[in-house]
Amino acid sequence: MFFTDNSADISPWHDLPLSSAPGTYNFLNEIPKMTKKKMEVATKEAKNPIAQDIKKGKLREYHGPIFWNYGCLPQTWEDPAVTHPSLGVLGDGDPIDAVEIGSEPLLTGALAVVKPLGVLAMIDEGELDWKLIVVNVDDPLAASLHDIADVEAKCEGVVSGIREWFRWYKTPDGKPINAFGFDEAALDAATAVEVIEETHSQWKFLIAGETDQGGMWTQ
Repeated sequence: MFFTDNSADISPWHDLPLSSAPGTYNFLNEIPKMTKKKMEVATKEAKNPIAQDIKKGKLREYHGPIFWNYGCLPQTWEDPAVTHPSLGVLGDGDPIDAVEIGSEPLLTGALAVVKPLGVLAMIDEGELDWKLIVVNVDDPLAASLHDIADVEAKCEGVVSGIREWFRWYKTPDGKPINAFGFDEAALDAATAVEVIEETHSQWKFLIAGETDQGGMWTQ
């Protein structure tokens, strides 16, 4: 799936803005809720289309559906050369992931304005792979959700469901379970914003050529 703006090809990773209004961010949906195809922004392909991941020559699917909309925030990057000061692990080299917990499925490639509610520090085979928890501002749930405590109180089982889904989802392929930093807690909205801004800064260094691009397509 390629993206255009006024008939010109654009990158959904680099050319879409991170935010259009204070307190909210732009969310690019890759995988609609209740589907299995592992769609993602192709960070090493020209113009960074959304494509189905390929593993060992086969199109990749999850072994079961994901229960939330899943995508990323544009203009972010988890630098694999940067060690987290508390967790002691490196970034995973991708845009920051976001789990959108609204009630409606979003299409692959859909753009939504979201507000951050919290973040999980997933550690996948020694790499830091942040999982933002966000909600579409147009979703009926958004009016009552402002921080991770609201999610815990009003959406029973959602935070633990996200954590357990990502803990186990690779094990059918023989991979180990994933771990989580900070005693597995979902950190609050203020911390989520700090993580977003940090990964936005790392993306700026990537675009400026001030860090190893590692084959990422940036032009």
